[in-house]
Amino acid sequence: MAELDKVLKAAVGANASDVHVAPGEPFVLRQFGRLRKVQGPTLTREKCSQIIFELLENDQKKALVNNLQLDFAYELPDVGRFRGSAMMHQGGLSASFRIIPPKVPDFERLGLPEIVKKIMDNHQGLILVTGATGQGKSTTLAAMVDYANTNRAHHILTIEDPIEFVHPLKKGSVNQRQLGRDTLSYANALRGALREDPDIIMVGELRDLETIALAISAAETGHLVLGTLATSSAPKTVDRIIDSFPAAEQGQIRAMLAESIKAVITQRLIPNTERKGMALAVEIMIGTLPMANLIRDGKVFQIPSMMQMGKSVGMQLMDESIMTLLKDGKITAKEAYINANNKSLFKSLAEKESN
Repeated sequence: MAELDKVLKAAVGANASDVHVAPGEPFVLRQFGRLRKVQGPTLTREKCSQIIFELLENDQKKALVNNLQLDFAYELPDVGRFRGSAMMHQGGLSASFRIIPPKVPDFERLGLPEIVKKIMDNHQGLILVTGATGQGKSTTLAAMVDYANTNRAHHILTIEDPIEFVHPLKKGSVNQRQLGRDTLSYANALRGALREDPDIIMVGELRDLETIALAISAAETGHLVLGTLATSSAPKTVDRIIDSFPAAEQGQIRAMLAESIKAVITQRLIPNTERKGMALAVEIMIGTLPMANLIRDGKVFQIPSMMQMGKSVGMQLMDESIMTLLKDGKITAKEAYINANNKSLFKSLAEKESN
């Protein structure tokens, strides 16, 4: 048994989301959005290297030494899977481990609104899940794949770095490819995917120009493409995609994106009232015809106004979702104020709560 196994098992039992291993610190857990140091000895540079290398296979060790960083998956039988990310830095070798729940949670358990099921009824186009690191994007993507796998007899192809949730055989067929082990890059896998008869393609991250371009092309040619971007709103997501391309191509990409975009789901996890879990705030943009016209005409700044007027089709702004969580007693006014985009909406409520 690897030395870290006990720590990972304890972290799962404590409902932590992450475990950090770094020189000069004891083991550190992230619980409900906040870091907490575990009582125990400070880890030395040598001890950290030993703990991390103990988990890796020979080819992973070589990749870490050559590239000075490594993303990998680690599995503990009867405990769970973990997404590891190791890196060299000034103090030595560190790693963080994201805890992957043993079962893919469904939309209701995640706190996603009912409209997400309607979004998943699309048979082609681009659906993006966005938000900062650690806001549950990968889990939502996994829930989307599981929803399709449960309800459709479709071929689903995933490209991940690394594979997090392992999808069993249900109504559909799921083929999962891991970067480094099963394919060289997202772009390489996407190019191959178009010849592999998929109905749904899930791309772990749209991280470069080539991947974004191939994802949009796949969405345009009759596939349903699911992906993530580290952006904080629907307008910023649209801008990020278009700005990735050279100026001469942006008009064409704007038109292609307007045609293919079906939804942008932006997530923010907020500590709940009991501080024993996280509540999910969700902003949703639906690719309606008027929304497509705004994107095509370059009027991205008008997207929030269009979302405000689109409540009847399931659209909502982040602050509207935060206000709903507050009214339902799921989060405090202080947390609502901290996480809101327009803080003036929550300032008086937070002040009233603190008095």
